[in-house]
Amino acid sequence: MTDININEQTPVITIGLNRGSKNFSYSMEELNNLVTANNMVVTETLIQKLDRPDASTYFGKGKVEELATVVQDTGADTVIANDELSPSQIRNIEKQTNAKIIDRTGLILEIFANRAQSREAKLQVELAKLQYQMPRLHTSASQRLDQQTGTGGGGGFTNRGSGESQLELNRRTLQDRITHVRHELKELAKASDVKRKQRDRSELPTVALVGYTNAGKSTVMNGLINLFGESLDKQVMVKNMLFATLDTSVRKLTLPDSKTFLLSDTVGFVSQLPHQLVEAFKSTLAEAANADLLIQVVDYSDDNRDLMMKTTEDTLTDIGVSGIPTVIAFNKADKLELSIPTREGDNLIMSALEDSSLEALVDIIREKVFDNYHTVTLVIPFDKGDIVSYLNDNTNVISTDYDANGTIMKVELNDVDFQRYNGYILPDAD
Repeated sequence: MTDININEQTPVITIGLNRGSKNFSYSMEELNNLVTANNMVVTETLIQKLDRPDASTYFGKGKVEELATVVQDTGADTVIANDELSPSQIRNIEKQTNAKIIDRTGLILEIFANRAQSREAKLQVELAKLQYQMPRLHTSASQRLDQQTGTGGGGGFTNRGSGESQLELNRRTLQDRITHVRHELKELAKASDVKRKQRDRSELPTVALVGYTNAGKSTVMNGLINLFGESLDKQVMVKNMLFATLDTSVRKLTLPDSKTFLLSDTVGFVSQLPHQLVEAFKSTLAEAANADLLIQVVDYSDDNRDLMMKTTEDTLTDIGVSGIPTVIAFNKADKLELSIPTREGDNLIMSALEDSSLEALVDIIREKVFDNYHTVTLVIPFDKGDIVSYLNDNTNVISTDYDANGTIMKVELNDVDFQRYNGYILPDAD
């Protein structure tokens, strides 16, 4: 794939249409944060109040002329729009401003392309970018469009001057690449599904962290790994940046009472997440779709947290995740100088930087995913030492005693172990 050739801290101008939405100011703030996340710096922001975008130039005529003047005065030859633009809008604004035009969708796709690390994530992003470019093949600003959408294929999509036959060739080439990428993703999804089924057979409950990008999901995960993980080298990357990581990480955590569960950290969401990305990342987000419990991590210190929560919930619905018990972890509450952790029902006001908050979160997880456990007393014959060893290693042993019949153990068992060792339960002990 060819990415946008952006030098460090490239100056850009951001533009947006205020159509009366109460969330417009935050949307523009978020756009500027996305710009920063892509190694750009905002030099000017232009806003126009309109009921609807101009079909040909997005902004009205006068505002486009003002934009052209700002481009000339600032020397910033890149303009980023807060909405997805049509090919003709991109072409017409480019003509009138002599600037490179990138819309919100193109910017997010580029950030994802820069962040992708695993083979699966790279293919998912490439698929989304190819799908985004398909209807834009006929734009005359072909080179700039290729730079914006970052397609591969050895530059075969930049020659638009050979007429309709060349356009059709480009379209067929691009469609062939889409088919190939989809096939590769399907094969990778099969491998991921095998791993997921193997984990399912381990009979361990699964918990998935979901939420807005930069809400602190990875910090929560690393805190829990530090307290309950098998090894600190299993920690995930943390960076104060939108979409710092795109790859789903799964870690095994074991609590002091020997209860074990799998914790996954999924890709973060953002408002107006391009539908191509939502579709492409469905397989990655399968960890959330198959979880026993979702923990929605929310930046409690952000005034726009309600919008972030709704965006997360809407995105989960879009990818078919529904009906899964959910806990809200209101993270970063330490910035507000509140008394934490504070539990409100099944939700928690907390800070992922404090062990007390993480332990309180685990208490909620324990209640939700281990509620099917049975406290029983077992009498294990002395010649069944393997069972005693298994119970000591894999269950919460409350007490151990001995009599002439064998080892007497009071333990907590999940449904599977309860059925497996049902024959050793002391009558009337459950």
